[in-house]
Amino acid sequence: MQTGRHHRYTYKEYVALERESPTKHEFLDGEIYAMAGGSEDHSALAAEVLRALGNGLEDSPCRVHTSDLRIYVEAVGLATFPDGAVICGELKQHEPSPDATALNPSVLLEVTRDSSEEYDTGDKLRYYRTIPSLEEHIVVSHRERRITVHRRQRDPQADVWVTRVAIAGGQVEVPSIGISLVCDRIYRNSAIR
Repeated sequence: MQTGRHHRYTYKEYVALERESPTKHEFLDGEIYAMAGGSEDHSALAAEVLRALGNGLEDSPCRVHTSDLRIYVEAVGLATFPDGAVICGELKQHEPSPDATALNPSVLLEVTRDSSEEYDTGDKLRYYRTIPSLEEHIVVSHRERRITVHRRQRDPQADVWVTRVAIAGGQVEVPSIGISLVCDRIYRNSAIR
């Protein structure tokens, strides 16, 4: 039985595609994946978290970025566009990539959706944990009022992560940047109850 040829892309081919395409793509292990657009609620939830982060970082050397900032995860060769990122200090550019591709996020944000929830809370979370500069990974649920913060605990013996969750009526800390996310404020205009 003959199987169809499976094309694997180089990172250089991915970069060329990204320069010409109006659609954002993720690159992993020679595969290129078109990134799905989000719903109105997805967009609003991401904006609420980014606003809370930005308001809390007013006098800080950290900057909040939207999903237009590409993150390159060197350990696994992943180029992706999280729903938001915080870069503290100078952005370290991944040289083979187009402009606005960072190697050094301190905080990453993902708002789940039906098509990405399993990936966002599974493999992608494991990939993000390999970023040396990453302190927290925030996951906002599209199903219920729930904000999860995965936080790195620096330990010379091991790379340990602790998970904290806020549900309706609660809040969760993002300690590396000194901010609390109040669940009901993030979901204040959402149909999610």
